[in-house]
Amino acid sequence: MALLDREDSVLVVVDAQPGFLAVEAEPAVERMAWLVALAGRLGVPVVVTEEEPERNGATDERVAARLPAGTPVLTKPTFGLVRTPEILDAVRAAGRGTVVVVGCETDVCVAQSAIGLSEEGFACVVIEDATFSPGEMHERGLADDRLDEAPQPGRFEREPERERTS
Repeated sequence: MALLDREDSVLVVVDAQPGFLAVEAEPAVERMAWLVALAGRLGVPVVVTEEEPERNGATDERVAARLPAGTPVLTKPTFGLVRTPEILDAVRAAGRGTVVVVGCETDVCVAQSAIGLSEEGFACVVIEDATFSPGEMHERGLADDRLDEAPQPGRFEREPERERTS
């Protein structure tokens, strides 16, 4: 059983912009770029947000270069993307029930977007190593209890190790 169904998933890249990316964000940016390229190859729709691009810059070039043709890149004036009707409409237009969220900053825009999307009825998956906030704020964002309460496509528990008989 797959962890995610690509036919039911949409990738949302939240604010992967230079203004939010410190040097220590490099591994997360590389993972974002890889996921965007993978989504393109698998036919998974992608939606991109940018917060104040005139101040924070456009989407990081490593991510932008891998976006599938026609990917909407939308300005997000609020922390959570669901408060911007054009962005929520773009996510809904994908016709998918699971939103995979990557981007910046984990404790604010990523968390608020995932929480808002779950309140709108989407299952949400936040990719830990493809999100970024500086310092301890990354872990704080991931530890937000509201993310744990959000609908998810499935919780998978490892089966206990079995003793080998040979």
